[in-house]
Amino acid sequence: MDKSSTKPFRVGILGCGTVGTGTAKIMLESRPSLKDKTGLDIRLHRVAEKDQAKARASGFDRKLFTDDALAVCNDPEIDLVVEVIGGIEPARTFILAALKAGKAVVTANKALLATHGKEIFKAALASKTSVGFEASVCGGVPVIAAIRDGLVANRIESIHGILNGTTNYILTRMIQNGAPYADALREAQAKGYAEANPANDVKGLDAAHKLTLLANLAFHSTFAFADIHAEGIDAVNIEDVRFAAELGYSLKLLAIAKRQAAGVELRVHPTLIPNSQPLANVRDVFNAILVRGDATGDVMLYGRGAGMMPTGSAIVADIVDAARGSARQAFTKLQFFQNPRADLPVIPIGRITSRYYVRFCVVDKPGVMGKIATMLGQHGISIASVMQKEPHESGDVPVVILTHATVENRFQAALREIARQEFNKRPASLLRVED
Repeated sequence: MDKSSTKPFRVGILGCGTVGTGTAKIMLESRPSLKDKTGLDIRLHRVAEKDQAKARASGFDRKLFTDDALAVCNDPEIDLVVEVIGGIEPARTFILAALKAGKAVVTANKALLATHGKEIFKAALASKTSVGFEASVCGGVPVIAAIRDGLVANRIESIHGILNGTTNYILTRMIQNGAPYADALREAQAKGYAEANPANDVKGLDAAHKLTLLANLAFHSTFAFADIHAEGIDAVNIEDVRFAAELGYSLKLLAIAKRQAAGVELRVHPTLIPNSQPLANVRDVFNAILVRGDATGDVMLYGRGAGMMPTGSAIVADIVDAARGSARQAFTKLQFFQNPRADLPVIPIGRITSRYYVRFCVVDKPGVMGKIATMLGQHGISIASVMQKEPHESGDVPVVILTHATVENRFQAALREIARQEFNKRPASLLRVED
């Protein structure tokens, strides 16, 4: 979308919630500096918002507002539509309408792109326009641009990311304050970091949506949200957080995309990381992504992953790219969601190879540790270290084992056999380890 620098580039925003307000605020306040930096006159033309209370609370000129989002999508004076409504519908309908009208689109809607990305990107290509989505992953951290442009000469080998600020805040409170999960969640909700219904975050779905987009971009493929194995932190026990700390590990909800000879691993789950690793020190609501390229080695991006201004900043960067005309060129060449992945099958979680942390709760009797070690050995699982603690008041004895690398199915089979033994007091607790 090439525009003369003397002609205004007009933008419509759908939604005036937290992110929409931040985007509008940046556009209005930064218009002179953006013109100085880019030579472009980027103007906020219209904001669609049905909730009049939100419109009033924004403090913006009421003349900017309309309650008709489709009118914004079809307005001939508007060059680009920003979708920050969230959810699947009506966001999908509005984006498709804007694309059909020949407008560029910028969105922060990772759930929509992870589930309907192929349809949306196909519509953009057919209309010879573009979809910008930098804000959909990690807010103000420019990971999309880094992988798409900065690392274009690399064959991406792996991505390890802390992609959800809510869960990272909860785990930070558990690690630093010794707070049980339920208490840490309530604190996150009180501070506005977690929703009243936090399921999307704490069950790993938000991180899985983001990993879908990153994996497609990094491996130039067409993975779907359903390809991601997702586990959350809602079953994490504070006892395991404490034992992990004694062993020199921190617990993170990690999103992992890893290229292997047999295909690609795509998984999100609570993961133990050595305290010496950079991701272990990412705390509170911050996000970080560690990308490994064949030429660069490890590259880490770090910053605030959500919020009004960081996400608004990423959206405005995409708007500038569209106004310059570079967004359409990059989008057309990217062929995102367009390529077959016959050569990159997704490796099922049962076939991955990992190290494991497992905590057994057993009766206080001689020989139990030996029986556990024997059964693990019979399944070809090698023990790296063992930690056995004094019995609890109930008489239960916690036994913590770290294994060497083994196949998940093999390890799960061993756990099922051990679970049938009479010395078990409670089900074992399992965490994967990434060194």
